Amino acid sequence: MASATRGKQLWLIPVLVVVLALTAVGALIARDRYQEPEEPPQETTVLPSTTSIPPAARPGSKTVVGTPDATGHPLYDQTRALLQVFFDAINAKNYDHWRSAVTRERAEQQPESDWLKSYQSSRDGSIVIYRIELGQPGTARVLLSFVSTQDVRDAPPELPVACIRWHVVFALTVEEGTWRVDGGPTGTSPQHEEC
Repeated sequence: MASATRGKQLWLIPVLVVVLALTAVGALIARDRYQEPEEPPQETTVLPSTTSIPPAARPGSKTVVGTPDATGHPLYDQTRALLQVFFDAINAKNYDHWRSAVTRERAEQQPESDWLKSYQSSRDGSIVIYRIELGQPGTARVLLSFVSTQDVRDAPPELPVACIRWHVVFALTVEEGTWRVDGGPTGTSPQHEEC
């Protein structure tokens, strides 16, 4: 009698395996069918290019992107987000937003009235991070380029043109636990040429 009961119970094992397998397959199909489609990722990696931007499209995309060298750095995502705030603030002429991306010292060196005058006609784009290097603890340097367009009267005195391609090194510093764009000697001698 015990062996008859055991024989009746053994046929349940394959049935349970089949039921569990069908349940798992059904769950996977349902997940794929009803899952929200992912938005395509925004392209944030570029290869260096010397192609000039047509005059009508200048200054180019306002989205900060990076080269493969930069995007492979562990600090890239934070750096890209920080520089996006920095350049968005300049393009929107939003001093408070810009101040949120820079150190207190840098903000003190450029009060709002001076800042607004400096960027009154400036529009920045084609922003590319080429390299990120860590320095002393809590510091980093970022090599980047961007294009600015501005009224000729607002251009630097040494290059009075409407479109400038800038090559700069920004100093970054951790302030109150957050990376910020700092002032200092690395950002004071940028290379620049007419677009």
